[in-house]
Amino acid sequence: MALRPLQDRVLVRTDEAETKTASGLIIVDSAQDKPSQGTVVSVGNGTRNAEGALIALEVKAGDTVLFGKWSGTEIKVDGEELMIMKEADILGIVE
Repeated sequence: MALRPLQDRVLVRTDEAETKTASGLIIVDSAQDKPSQGTVVSVGNGTRNAEGALIALEVKAGDTVLFGKWSGTEIKVDGEELMIMKEADILGIVE
């Protein structure tokens, strides 16, 4: 199934959470932080301003982005867990 976000929404594949600390201790699933970095899979067309002109999104497919801990909604597409969020929830692009 292909999924294309609408308007200013972005589909993100989150990076895996760290399972070990720097010193080598294994972190159990219940203690792991929710990932806050991922790769953009696809983006919507953008939003319209008051005059009706289309404002394109700044992020594009393939960008690595940072987002807030409680941003977006988790969804499952073809058995893969992804996040869908508004572009405003993205804090920055990793370059």
